[in-house]
Amino acid sequence: MNRVIAILPHEKRLDVAALAKSFHQELQVYGVAAHIVHSRADVEALERPELMVVLGGDGTILRAAELVRGLGVPILGINYGHVGFLAEVDPSSQADVVSAIVHSEWRTEQRMTIDVTVRHPDGDVITSWALNEASIEKSHGSRMIETDIGVDGEPVSSFKTDTVLLSTPTGSTAYNFSAGGPIVWPDVEAIVLTPIAAHALFTRPMVLGPHSWLDVQIRTDDALIWCDGRRRMSAPEGSSVHVEKGRYPVLLARLGDAPFSERLVKKLHLPVHGWRGQRAAGNTERASDNADRPQVNAEVGAQ
Repeated sequence: MNRVIAILPHEKRLDVAALAKSFHQELQVYGVAAHIVHSRADVEALERPELMVVLGGDGTILRAAELVRGLGVPILGINYGHVGFLAEVDPSSQADVVSAIVHSEWRTEQRMTIDVTVRHPDGDVITSWALNEASIEKSHGSRMIETDIGVDGEPVSSFKTDTVLLSTPTGSTAYNFSAGGPIVWPDVEAIVLTPIAAHALFTRPMVLGPHSWLDVQIRTDDALIWCDGRRRMSAPEGSSVHVEKGRYPVLLARLGDAPFSERLVKKLHLPVHGWRGQRAAGNTERASDNADRPQVNAEVGAQ
């Protein structure tokens, strides 16, 4: 049986496009049929690829998720972006990726998505989905949007706001994190609601279970909904937005077994030593410096 791998390079970087061709040639040497793809049609034309290798940042990985949605193809990211939170390895590890592919040495991690349905006042219905988040934002020209929030068919809150974020655990480290929302471990299935600049006394993020659903009614002004910052839907005044656990998860290929906490600290450059630890480290360094001084200095000091 022929082995088939899809390769998706960054759309605009010529250097990455050249590296994708080199990567393609390396795999071909080992008898792996590698194909550089650019569209959903390219992927569907292949004979069920066992993996999609992405050369780019998180934006390219989000694009890859669009191309393989519902096909059950895992995504393995080589980070040629900035943070690269979704990527598995850095470019220096490309040789290790080739070896892992040749020997089929990766494991698959399932990431929850959300499905988004918008019902317009005139009865029109539009749908989309997100791996990171659905961002319900005031449209251009609107002051703020007034929203009614419902959970499982019951009203729970109402406020005016600039934006309402509806995030997955994967997206909890993205826009949600910047907005002060909680970080949720990726193996926890949940939907996080985070208001941004809300005009109300008690507007805190909420974390819902995977079997709950959210409804956001746009009471006044018009809104726009961005899914992963890539797919836009209109939500004029009077629209309702329904969000629930997605039908299709995204599969990420992992080469190592490092815990999520390690990735979190590394990618976000989180401080892991408090001021007490720093002071203790400073005392140790000073003590070490004193021990390393020549003996003559100690004798002079004693005099």
